[in-house]
Amino acid sequence: MKKIVFFLFLVCFTMSAQKVDLSYYLPNERYNSEIPTPKEIIGHEVGEWHVTHDKLVMYMKALAKASDRITIEERGKTYEDRPLLLLTITSPNNHKNLEEIRKKHIDATNDTSVSTDNPVVVYQGFSIHGNEPSGSNAALAVAYYLAASVSSETQNLLDNTVILFDPSFNPDGLQRFAYWANVNKSKNINPDPNDREYNEIWPRGRTNHYQFDMNRDWLPVQLPESKARIATFHKWLPNILTDHHEMGSNSSFFFQPGIPSRTNPLTPQMNQDLTKEIATYHAKALDNIGSLYYSEESFDDFYYGKGSTFPDINGGIGILFEQGSSRGHAQETDNGILTFPFTIRNQVTAAFSTLEAAKSMREKLLKYQQDFYEESRNTGSNKAIVFGDEKDAAKTYHLAEVLKRHQVKIHDLKSDFTQNGKNFKKGYSYVVPMNQKNQRLVKAMFDVRTTFKDSLFYDVSAWTFNHAFGVDYAENISLSKAGEEIDKLEMPTAGVSFKSNYGYLMPWNEYYAPKALNAILQKGLRAKVSMKNFKNGGKSYDYGTIFIPVQNQKLSYDEMYNFLSIVAKESATKIYGVTTGLNEGIDLGSNNFRAITTPKVAMLVGDGVAGNDSGEIWHLFDQRFDMHLTRLDTRYFNRVDIAKYTHIIIPSSGLEKAAVEKLKTWVRNGGVLVGYKNTARWLSSNNMISLNFERAKRDSIKGVSFEERSLQSGAQVIGGAIFEANIDRSHPVNFGYKNDKLALFRNSTMFLKADKNSYNNPIQYTSKPLLSGYISKENAKVIPNTVPFKVQRFGRGRVVVFTDNTNFRAFWYGTNKLLMNTIFFGDKM
Repeated sequence: MKKIVFFLFLVCFTMSAQKVDLSYYLPNERYNSEIPTPKEIIGHEVGEWHVTHDKLVMYMKALAKASDRITIEERGKTYEDRPLLLLTITSPNNHKNLEEIRKKHIDATNDTSVSTDNPVVVYQGFSIHGNEPSGSNAALAVAYYLAASVSSETQNLLDNTVILFDPSFNPDGLQRFAYWANVNKSKNINPDPNDREYNEIWPRGRTNHYQFDMNRDWLPVQLPESKARIATFHKWLPNILTDHHEMGSNSSFFFQPGIPSRTNPLTPQMNQDLTKEIATYHAKALDNIGSLYYSEESFDDFYYGKGSTFPDINGGIGILFEQGSSRGHAQETDNGILTFPFTIRNQVTAAFSTLEAAKSMREKLLKYQQDFYEESRNTGSNKAIVFGDEKDAAKTYHLAEVLKRHQVKIHDLKSDFTQNGKNFKKGYSYVVPMNQKNQRLVKAMFDVRTTFKDSLFYDVSAWTFNHAFGVDYAENISLSKAGEEIDKLEMPTAGVSFKSNYGYLMPWNEYYAPKALNAILQKGLRAKVSMKNFKNGGKSYDYGTIFIPVQNQKLSYDEMYNFLSIVAKESATKIYGVTTGLNEGIDLGSNNFRAITTPKVAMLVGDGVAGNDSGEIWHLFDQRFDMHLTRLDTRYFNRVDIAKYTHIIIPSSGLEKAAVEKLKTWVRNGGVLVGYKNTARWLSSNNMISLNFERAKRDSIKGVSFEERSLQSGAQVIGGAIFEANIDRSHPVNFGYKNDKLALFRNSTMFLKADKNSYNNPIQYTSKPLLSGYISKENAKVIPNTVPFKVQRFGRGRVVVFTDNTNFRAFWYGTNKLLMNTIFFGDKM
């Protein structure tokens, strides 16, 4: 009997899942028949199939064409050339005066005498993780409702609200996942979680093209999708920003506030109070449709690089929604069969409850924002911070670029000066006054914090930007040091000093020097690297300086000058002509100038490989340095002839036993193998490198209850903190660094013992290494004087390991060169 009932249930489920229409999601109201429904444009009901991004774009454009409540703009393109859309939704009267409304809204944040009697601004964004698709699919229904509803309530809402509507935060990821879910859909929907539909292949649809988690890029702003939405954010300064996500299938629905003890201390308490008040609207709306939900039990508001937290340091309210995911069209869960339309309906409901809260709380929200910026101006000091690198203008420029994207005022340096033993050079440094509107945001970006209320973090516990970019930094600087305010930031210019018939020297300090060297080698020119410091013509050159001789090259000396001039300009790297090979120190003909081999680099990708880590490496090679990187999938690695590669990178992974001998032979023959994170353990266990691991004890905490046991284990994790290391600048892995200390990002508890010979420890944590972030007491006892880097010979080749990611989230510019040094100089380590 039970089997018959279950069979009938499945039949009913299958039929109902296919017959859902807009009435399932939307209020029973009258709608303008001239506004097209989603089905009329995309060919299927909302939730019947996963909407592909092209269809989503098609529908949003059709709505904008049909409705005088909507305007649409294309703010840029993704890496895969998909448009980044923004719909502005408000009443027709507001549209006629939209720029005036925007200016008045911004003016109110600059001047308390400006009235806040203005529409409230709400930014609604969907599916920043592409395989959390209920958000973008809900956007179809929400946008239709706002365009077509003729109720007086909707008209009142639009009169008092400007809605910035972003239907897909992550077009590339959404498209990747929609393809997967749709091609694996059965006519008779199978809710078995083991079905292929619910188990994506690598790298899955969560991330963008280069496999970045874009919900970590609101503060660093390194990706095109982020640049578009941050420009919109600062143009409007929304009062509420919503970020629609999904979580595990057995979960219900979450809305903020998150866990109170995990709120960033820089966030005002009033922000959390308003978030909690808004939450009552979500609860009421979800109660009305009988949906389960929870709040304040998970997630946090600590890292300002997430969409739900970024507004909190910018005078707004960020709200995270997390819906239990069907991961396809329907799936068996602890709460019964979870259908895709059900997940969409919850997201639609939360989108509407947000707008209801915004309308009802309009005056509170506008007043809070005005007070936030007034207090920010009043609490700012009459001092400034300064950052720079006297030998690396490009890296410094990119940090300034982030500040400008956040509309932070920055100034040139009036003249060179020295502070705390660091030289700040005009053209290589920037001054940030702390008496400006966005000084709270500046504090958040450069925040140093080592003590915390809570020891668990949903994301990183530190992101201090001067450490991330590897620049010198000083605070409490007199504003007299500031020169002209920089309105338009320009990339530093570079070129060749003069045409030489002897040779050229290129310092390795500049960030884009690897890009320049790669172009030189790919042109077929010979280049050498200096293993020692020297002076030529009275100018000092550091370890790692590149020498390009003129004689015996494939280009004439005129052709070489013209080519190097282009290379220098395109890589913002200065190249100096020389007239003599006679130096103070090693001469240009010395054997201490070592020939550089043109690298041919491969990297493992695929199942078992950390997608974020491999994507960040791919992005670094492809976007920053214009270098080819062959990605070898683990599925076919054993069938590939790897003899032609000079370097193979394994990001946080290992290989099956069959590949071990193949790799050993390749390294013995001269290859350089670079392993990150847990690859180090794999290489050690397969006797390709000898490593001694340190293991920390667990913090002993008395009186831990059964309920709190997970908190104790979670507290042992290093979720993302910053540590200081001493570096030996004469070692090739450190070529290009001017200081003898380096800030490193770490999110692992892998600790390597130092070698007894100091020259084998070119990067070694200091005795008190924590610069910013959380680390448990026992881990803090172990990490001092351990090493995050090891290199050993293996036959004619080298095996190199890093315990942590040197390319974290594309904004950790300060350690990118460590990887580039292993690529160009690994055979000299």
